[in-house]
Amino acid sequence: MEFLQADFMQRALLAAVLVGITAPAVGIFLVQRRQALMGDGIGHVAMTGVGLGFLLSTNPVWVATLVSVAGAVVMELIRAYGRTRGDIALALLFYGGMAGGVVLIDLAGGSNANLLSYLFGSLSTVSQEDVTAIAVLAAFVILVTVGLRRQLFAVSQDEEFARVTGLPVRFLNLLIAITAAVTVTVAMRVVGLLLVSALMVVPVAAAQQLSRSFRATFVISVLIGTGVTLAGTITTYYQDVSPGATIVLYAIGAFVALTALAAPLARRRARAAEAAAAACDAAVPATRKATDDVTV
Repeated sequence: MEFLQADFMQRALLAAVLVGITAPAVGIFLVQRRQALMGDGIGHVAMTGVGLGFLLSTNPVWVATLVSVAGAVVMELIRAYGRTRGDIALALLFYGGMAGGVVLIDLAGGSNANLLSYLFGSLSTVSQEDVTAIAVLAAFVILVTVGLRRQLFAVSQDEEFARVTGLPVRFLNLLIAITAAVTVTVAMRVVGLLLVSALMVVPVAAAQQLSRSFRATFVISVLIGTGVTLAGTITTYYQDVSPGATIVLYAIGAFVALTALAAPLARRRARAAEAAAAACDAAVPATRKATDDVTV
C-alpha cells in the first residue's frame, strides 16, 4: 500500500473511482442509441475548452465543461435535424475543436507536456481543485443517470414509443448529450480526451457478454469501469506508462476475458433450455388418440 502514502496518488485514485463510475453509466445509453463514438467527438471539442482555459488562466476543467456542453448540444441538434450534410457538419465540429484547442494552448504558452496530459491523462497533474471539479460534475452525472434511468432507457431504446407515451423526447436527448459532455470533462484528467470514449463503451460491451437486462448491465459495467480505472492508476504508479492507455488496455482485456467466459455459459444455458423444453413436452398428456381419427 505504498502508493496510498503519496498525496497525488490519493487524488488520482479518487478521480479514478469517479471516472470509473460515471463513464459506463453514461456509455450504456450511448451504446443503446448506437452512438458509441459520440464521446470521442466531444473529446475533440473539449480540447478547445482546455486551450481556452489556459488562455484565460483559469481551471481548464470548468471551461472545457462549458465548451463540451455547447458542442454536445450542437451535435444532438445536427443528429435530430441534419440530413445529407449532417456528417460533414460533425466532421468540421470535431476537427475544428481539436485544432482550435492546440492553437489556443500554443497562444497561451503551454508546453507539449500540458497538451499530452489532457490528451492521454496524467496522474501527477491532478490537483485538489481538479478533484473538487470532478466530484461536483460526477455527482451531476450520477444523479441524472440513476434518477432518470427509466426515461433515458426508454428514449434510447425507441424514440417514437417514448414520444407516444408522453415523454419529453427532445429534452431527454439533449440531457443525454449534455451528460456525455460532462462525463468527458470528468474523465479527461485520468483517461485523456482521446481515450475517454473507450472507457464509456468497452465496459458496457464487456458487461453485455454476461447479461442482457439493463439493470444488470448497468451495475456490471460500472463495476468493470471502476476496477479497470483503479488497476490502471495503480499500475501507472509503479510503471512509467500513460494512465489512459493502461486503463483502456485493462478494459479491453476484461472484454476479451468475459467474451471467452460467456461463450460456454451461453451454450450451457441453451442446452438447459432445450432440456427443460423437452421435459415439458414429455410431461404434457396426449389429448388425441389414433382411434379418434375419422374416415369418410
